[in-house]
Amino acid sequence: MSGQRIRVLNVHADAEAWIERLRGAGYEVDARPIRGPSDLKTLGRQVPSLVAIDMARAPSHGRDLGLAVRQLKATRHVPLVFVEGSPTLVTRLRSLLPDAVHTSGGRIRGAVRRALARPPRDPVRPPSVLAGYSGTPLPKKLGIKPASIVRLVGAPRDFETTLGALPKAVRLRRRGEGARDITIWFIRRRRVLEQGIEVMAARVMTDRLWLAWPKKTSPLAADVSEREVRAAGLAHGLVDFKICAIDADWSGLCFVRRKR
Repeated sequence: MSGQRIRVLNVHADAEAWIERLRGAGYEVDARPIRGPSDLKTLGRQVPSLVAIDMARAPSHGRDLGLAVRQLKATRHVPLVFVEGSPTLVTRLRSLLPDAVHTSGGRIRGAVRRALARPPRDPVRPPSVLAGYSGTPLPKKLGIKPASIVRLVGAPRDFETTLGALPKAVRLRRRGEGARDITIWFIRRRRVLEQGIEVMAARVMTDRLWLAWPKKTSPLAADVSEREVRAAGLAHGLVDFKICAIDADWSGLCFVRRKR
């Protein structure tokens, strides 16, 4: 095991047990978090023997990190192991990264040993979908400024992780209807958009409203698209002025109140 360094990404508390199994097997394990583009560049300069990604929580973030590893020329041939995650997620990962290994925390040592013995010779390079690390931080894309109050409606459970580091004194709220600077409403179904747009639009005064919908390439995709989202906003006195790729699954349009 001497000299074999494993970089663990997207680490959560439950991962500590299998990380210790790797250390007990003699591997050098680096589990520091990736916080932005500079950390990804460091990963490319200090290439590990293997990358392991915790998928037990914040799976979309973990998936995006895996895609970033394959996007970087320096790490493209590094063995990639995903640990834990739902069966649906595993199926999706295999379609994107067929040369990656999936395992449980209990079987991590055997999976790592096999992955190191058979590194990918011609790994698939997927399209870049790492929105949070594309050069502009996601909070900046969404217009989140210091001391902003951001209301999240229907947001994915791990969206705080997707957002990453926030400007100073930003407050995120999932409940309550008080003052806000930005509302981000996640919509998967057209009926939800149709039922809620009147109330959501009526609340927009000087603040901004992001309407987010699943991309066609996302497993979350249903029956709502950019066209329906834009039409709904325009029909209720709003005007859109910006579009944003939020992450691998979600796109968003930003609306403000139309000036009279």
